[in-house]
Amino acid sequence: MPLFRSKQRRDIKPHQAKCHIRKDDQVVVIAGKDKGKIGRVLQVFPRRQRAIVEGVNIVKRHMRPTPYAEGGIVEKPAPIHISNLMVFCPKCTRGVRIGRKILEDGTKVRVCKKCGEIIEAKE
Repeated sequence: MPLFRSKQRRDIKPHQAKCHIRKDDQVVVIAGKDKGKIGRVLQVFPRRQRAIVEGVNIVKRHMRPTPYAEGGIVEKPAPIHISNLMVFCPKCTRGVRIGRKILEDGTKVRVCKKCGEIIEAKE
């Protein structure tokens, strides 16, 4: 039993790591200090149930100077839990739940549950 519970990793098992958010999705924050902000997903961590969103959950880090970079206080986005994010639908202009649909050619796509619009990540 570890002495410090807060240091334990709280990863879920790989077969349970289902995530409705993908890299390059437009998402809207639905809870927390950045509620209402819209940003692009930079990175997703499915096993940790977290994502890094551009311009959301900005934290300050005190960096020591290295031969490659100068030190100082650096602002960067920190991971946010995916339960606080919803995929942004451009047609509804708000965060929506998404569903899956199989097209005639057999490709599986994500669709907006509200309006039926196909939602694909912008490359």
